[in-house]
Amino acid sequence: MPIITLTTDFGEKDHYAGAVKGAIYTELADVKIVDISHSVSPFHITEAAYIIQNAYNSFPPGTIHIIGIDSELNPENKHIAVLLDGHYFICANNGIISMLANEINPEKIVEINIHNKIVTNFPVLDVFVKVACHIARGGTLEIIGKKIETIKQITGVKPAINIENGQIIGTVIYIDNYGNVISNITRATFEDVGKGRDFKVTARRASFTKIHSHYSDAINFDVPAEKRDEDGKKIALWNSSNYLELSIYKSNPATVGSAASLFGLEYRDTIVVKFD
Repeated sequence: MPIITLTTDFGEKDHYAGAVKGAIYTELADVKIVDISHSVSPFHITEAAYIIQNAYNSFPPGTIHIIGIDSELNPENKHIAVLLDGHYFICANNGIISMLANEINPEKIVEINIHNKIVTNFPVLDVFVKVACHIARGGTLEIIGKKIETIKQITGVKPAINIENGQIIGTVIYIDNYGNVISNITRATFEDVGKGRDFKVTARRASFTKIHSHYSDAINFDVPAEKRDEDGKKIALWNSSNYLELSIYKSNPATVGSAASLFGLEYRDTIVVKFD
């Protein structure tokens, strides 16, 4: 059974996500549809890229991923279908795929060219669904598009590295539902530049000299529970995607606050690692 995933900024209030699913089932009754997220911030390409980068490889090879972010067709925002790491991605050529393509070269990229056969002002519903169902039936990318060699890049995805000063200058690329702040500094980059040296991570009001592997690593479980200092415990860690993340232990943005609110961090704010 083919699998088609959906990642969009449609939200849960409107009809858009439901309409897309209905259109898929109309074309292919025997298909599995999985929602990755419909809560991407409107038109937030980097946020969508981070989410799809960290979700797609949990699915089996051959899965088809529809990404409905900033998908209106215009001369500067064409539509593409990409075969990468054994998965298919259908989206606008606006940089969303570039986070994946930084680490894994696409096997094939086509610019979708079936628009003259479809009248639409809702391309995710009318174009992306057609392409996804074509692929799910075993169709090739060449039938629905012309081959291209490159895709647009998202600016600011990679941190700046100053070897002479022993610095990595990164930025906030994502803030999750818990208010955790994810930077664009990967563990591989950190280890390559740092080479085991002492360091200090600085982000506005917060600083760290240790990076953990788990949230609970910051808690001393040898101390009785009633005597532990847990509330508001700040943590830097390598998250499950091996990005540098700044967090508050068991944070709740609606009550006790979060790393984003307590450290005063927002999307694209600077996070610096300075090595001794």
